[in-house]
Amino acid sequence: MNDIQLRTVNVTRYVTPLREGGSMPAIAEADDGFLYVLKFRGAGQGPRALIAELIGGEIARILGLRVPELVFANLDEAFGRTEPDEEIQDLLKASVGLNLALHYLSGAITFDATVTKVDSKLASQIVWLDCFLTNMDRTCRNTNMLLWYKELWLIDHGASLYFHHSWQNWEEQAKRPFVLIKDHVLLPWAGDLEEVDQAFRSILKPEHIHSIVSLIPDVWLEGENVFKTNEEHRQAYIKFLETRLAHSAIFLKEAQHARETLI
Repeated sequence: MNDIQLRTVNVTRYVTPLREGGSMPAIAEADDGFLYVLKFRGAGQGPRALIAELIGGEIARILGLRVPELVFANLDEAFGRTEPDEEIQDLLKASVGLNLALHYLSGAITFDATVTKVDSKLASQIVWLDCFLTNMDRTCRNTNMLLWYKELWLIDHGASLYFHHSWQNWEEQAKRPFVLIKDHVLLPWAGDLEEVDQAFRSILKPEHIHSIVSLIPDVWLEGENVFKTNEEHRQAYIKFLETRLAHSAIFLKEAQHARETLI
């Protein structure tokens, strides 16, 4: 039984582009009256970035971390016709159909490690998550965290699971340490990694992984030559995540070693 569900909204208004990232997300309004940060299927990394965003965000939520609500966002083909910017118009045309969006946290500010300190447990939880997801994008240069009402929120997991851009040796990659953790913005404070590893391994169950992966729309899986069917494609994500969880000691050791080198 799939106990994890995402709502689907229809995009009604393109508000403004967010040009910080190469994928050109945008703030958009939907038919439920809320504003969202819209991630486009037609952007540079294509549907894979949306799959990583979906898997990463929902796993973070299962583990009790704060992530803005994720929704499927439907884009009508008539939507981009009045857009004067040619680059944006092309992006909208290439993204007709199902995209992904995060609830827009109005008034949130970008996390700055020089201003805000994070306690050891929370830092360890986020470092563990990013090791597990192989998320290379939570550095001092680009923290991908927001402070909203004095709470820390995680955004943008699109650079996670980078093995799926080629699927080369993906079964081996599931057991590899995550060496890029040395650049993680919260690593200096992550002093409770072993306790967090034990806790998260008991929380994150195979049924959660199956449930989250089953949410991936068929249309996002099309065009991948490695797999004969979409179901086989989904099973590969499941196997990668389950294998990585079973071998968490490998990435845990790498994170601890990188932290010792730092401090």
